Amino acid sequence: MSLDDMAVKPHDALAAHLSADMDAVNTLIRERMASEHAPRIPEVTAHLVEAGGKRLRPMLTLAAAQLCGYAGPYHVHLAATVEFIHTATLLHDDVVDESGQRRGRPTANLLWDNKSSILVGDYLFSRSFQLMVETGSLRVLDILANASATIAEGEVLQLTASQDLATTEAIYLQVVRGKTAALFSAATEVGGVIAGADEAHVKALFEYGDALGVAFQIVDDLLDMQGDPNATGKNVGDDFRERKLTLPLIKAVANADDEERAFWQRTIEKGQQKEGDLEHAIALLHKHGALEDTRQEALAWSRKAVAAIETLPAHPVRDMLSQISDYVVSRIN
Repeated sequence: MSLDDMAVKPHDALAAHLSADMDAVNTLIRERMASEHAPRIPEVTAHLVEAGGKRLRPMLTLAAAQLCGYAGPYHVHLAATVEFIHTATLLHDDVVDESGQRRGRPTANLLWDNKSSILVGDYLFSRSFQLMVETGSLRVLDILANASATIAEGEVLQLTASQDLATTEAIYLQVVRGKTAALFSAATEVGGVIAGADEAHVKALFEYGDALGVAFQIVDDLLDMQGDPNATGKNVGDDFRERKLTLPLIKAVANADDEERAFWQRTIEKGQQKEGDLEHAIALLHKHGALEDTRQEALAWSRKAVAAIETLPAHPVRDMLSQISDYVVSRIN
């Protein structure tokens, strides 16, 4: 079932439930992305922030805070912080990946230049730390600062691991936990911390965000090899063309015979790609069941996310978070 087939998408239901808080977050984002001296900053930021992203990460922070009974106001600051960190990483990622499209639109580095994308990303990171400090919580600052460092670490690890056929599923998971899941888990964890929730509940929220983030990235990697470009906003095979060893490819390489391994060495390690290679790569993924195995792993991480928050008190938001986990993997069912 695709997202478009769902009568009311869980993400939309959560957005409607949190609409007042999200309005406050959006207002704060617009205020803080302004710059008196450098008008290019709001131009570049607005291009990405206003591009119609789902704002899933800031909503997770708001949802976690509400689930734990928080009345405000700093959940709004933290949600904006999470969105700023996410936007900064996207700006940097598009430069690193030399991407030309994001959310179905030209990337900022394509419309402006790499320098603008990097420097505006740096500006947003700085703004995010200003917002964190305003909460007055050293623990919140610690969680989000650690997440920011972990994200960067995961991206650097990916630089070396993604083109090395010796990369294992364990290394892949380490990369994913860094570059993607770290911000999901921080988003949910700080919602519980700012609400003063007990440690068991904070831990459950962290584990939910971690598992959800892993599922989210695995789905993204799977859709890269078999998704609909109109739905994903990306071309099929972008990761292959960028020589990224994602989970489906790692599984296929692990089962490759000598001839197949030579193909992966040429296309991934050496980057010598030619017409027809993408189709052959996809055929090898099907041959070894790599796409189905990857789908099952995404579903397992989604179930793990749901199980993590079953220990939390019954609450409509808890049910919505469970449905969000199903929603993330619904694109591959």
